[in-house]
Amino acid sequence: MKDTSMTTTPRHSTRLSRRTFLGAMATGAGLIGLPFSLRAAPGATDSAIAFDSDELILADGSLSRSDGDGGWIRLSGPAAGGIRSLATHPGRPGRIAAGLAGGGVTLSEDGGHGWEARSQGLPDAPVTAVTVAAAEPDTIYAAIRGDGLWKSENAGRSWALAMDRPWLADAERDLTALASVDLATGMGGIWIYAGTELGLTRVPDCFCRWQDVQPGDAMDALASGKPAPSEAPLPEGETINALVSASSLPTRLYAALPSGIWMSEDAGVVWSQKSNARALAVAVHATNADHVVAITRDGLIESRDGGANWTALVRA
Repeated sequence: MKDTSMTTTPRHSTRLSRRTFLGAMATGAGLIGLPFSLRAAPGATDSAIAFDSDELILADGSLSRSDGDGGWIRLSGPAAGGIRSLATHPGRPGRIAAGLAGGGVTLSEDGGHGWEARSQGLPDAPVTAVTVAAAEPDTIYAAIRGDGLWKSENAGRSWALAMDRPWLADAERDLTALASVDLATGMGGIWIYAGTELGLTRVPDCFCRWQDVQPGDAMDALASGKPAPSEAPLPEGETINALVSASSLPTRLYAALPSGIWMSEDAGVVWSQKSNARALAVAVHATNADHVVAITRDGLIESRDGGANWTALVRA
């Protein structure tokens, strides 16, 4: 993966930003008038899953919550559109952030029973991924198709652009997955990892530049100029459908790809395949990094030993 980067062009600048340029090109090509459903990103899926304390929140056409006794409770989901992504934080039990395929972010404070739109200031475009900052539970990040990475510091009540999309393989790429990873960047903050249709990238939460995942911190990458290749990266050219970091063990990452479920023990440098089931979404328990659940094309599966063994979860 080519390691190039960009910084956000200030909105008051007179210099033509890539977003403006690409938008103009799309208008000229007659693409702006197309509905977003006809411009879906490769690998886009409206399946999402997250842990809320010990229970699961599952969105796969309908919205439901596990009840702790092997059953499921049907919830009335947000009315604004299908849920593309879910995010929770162990410091805010019951709070669930949902990114909507129809555009916008919505929030529940009661475990998914009631929802409130939290989209003030966001572009009117599909939200492809959401994550909650590992160190700041009121800070939410949202990836917007065709736009970039947005940030809210007040649980979604207002939003501001944090970073343009990464420039990979000679084009801007939409973000398909997000994870806040509580590891020091060497620049005074922690990491935001992101999936794209071409693979994995990351940015320090100071939002200086996107970069490939490599050993060391952000200052190492800036000093080297060209990152060393990962020893065992994720499969090249595959869309990352979902990405999570274990709160109790931040170096442990899980990724959902068309080729299966993958795990890294060293913050994304070396990956190993844990299942070859075509994976749409993945979640990891906040206090048990070995407890992982995934939505696959064949149904819901669970592992309690870090992906060594899997069992099917039956939804009544």
